[in-house]
Amino acid sequence: MTRIARDVVFVDGVRTPFGKAGPAGLYAETRADDMVVSVIRELLRRNPALPPEQIGEVAIAATTQTGDQGLTIGRSAAVLAGLPKSVPGYAIDRMCAGAMTAVTTAAGSIALGATDTAIAGGVEHMGHHPMGSGVDPNPRFIAERLVDPSALVMGSTAENLHDRFPAITRERADAYALASQRKVAAAYAAGQIQPDLVPVAVRSAERGWGLATADEPPRPDTTLAALAALKAPFRPHGRVTAGNSAGLNDGATGCLIAAEDVAAELGLEARMRLVDFGFAGVDPEVMGIGPVPATEAVLARNDLTIDDIGLIEINEAFAVQVLAFLDHFKIADDDPRVNPWGGAIALGHPLASSGVRLMIQLARQFAGHALAGGSARGVRGDGVPPEASTVDPPGQHSARYGLTTMCVGLGMGGTVLWENLNA
Repeated sequence: MTRIARDVVFVDGVRTPFGKAGPAGLYAETRADDMVVSVIRELLRRNPALPPEQIGEVAIAATTQTGDQGLTIGRSAAVLAGLPKSVPGYAIDRMCAGAMTAVTTAAGSIALGATDTAIAGGVEHMGHHPMGSGVDPNPRFIAERLVDPSALVMGSTAENLHDRFPAITRERADAYALASQRKVAAAYAAGQIQPDLVPVAVRSAERGWGLATADEPPRPDTTLAALAALKAPFRPHGRVTAGNSAGLNDGATGCLIAAEDVAAELGLEARMRLVDFGFAGVDPEVMGIGPVPATEAVLARNDLTIDDIGLIEINEAFAVQVLAFLDHFKIADDDPRVNPWGGAIALGHPLASSGVRLMIQLARQFAGHALAGGSARGVRGDGVPPEASTVDPPGQHSARYGLTTMCVGLGMGGTVLWENLNA
């Protein structure tokens, strides 16, 4: 039997405001699974043309799958959200790229025809489940020198990147971090981030009930002097600080994806098309370089170069990791294509949820980059190559194609290539 893969589109995405992890954070007394429920219900509210019984899968990622992030959270959150019991679900884990992997895995099922639509996302309550809690690394990792001891400490892997790329100085990392804070502040002031935030009821035994409506982590008043004064906790005289890294955060994300023809039949607006994706492994002690080989593989398969990419959403786990990616592809630190509304250094990085945050922002930015003459044909089964590099004026970049990319703990990277469908 001959099968033809179906095109998969991103219909909509939402997220909770991100909170600071810890007893004083927004979600200190809010359950992780309830945060996912809020996301699922908001996707249904915003897309009434989708019959709930036609959701083919609910795929939710979590790095720590115990407690309120356990019990096969994709299935349990679907039931808690009131979806029909006929809708299946599952949990998935690829550390920081959990939600990204939930999307690509569900998209594979849709492309194959096993299902028509899916909700995919991720959650991480780092206040309830600190990074590494409950983990018991096999002693062979170190005893047999399978990895460098620093590979199990994410901040140390970032220091290793500074060692490998001495041109990426502490000063340059701090400058990038300041730019991220300023871009997030500008995006908030322009109302660009708020449309995809789900208000979440939060409870505090001391303060009573409240409503989370905005991200808690951003520090709009940050200055270079303040960043320079921060201590480097991972190494004496180090370069990685709390100011040029993402924080410890709580949050949930989710998106609705569908076969392109099914979305059209249901009257669901497709915001971008999934063209290709790839994951790559690297030495765990320099895990931050992971987006480079993942991106190179995706670009090569689609006969593209980085100059054909009009928007890049890269997760800012650490400033040095982003700068290593930019240097590899000869992209300026302040290139307007890169994280135009800021990134995780300001917004936060609730591990397994962040991949869909990147997609949400890319889809919203695509909407502001309408393409003359309608959407382009991507490199799919038709063998027709993209034409962005031949139609863009010299030195300019269309937003016909965009990337979401991120590094992943234990030495991986993930990249998804998207096509703008806004005509």
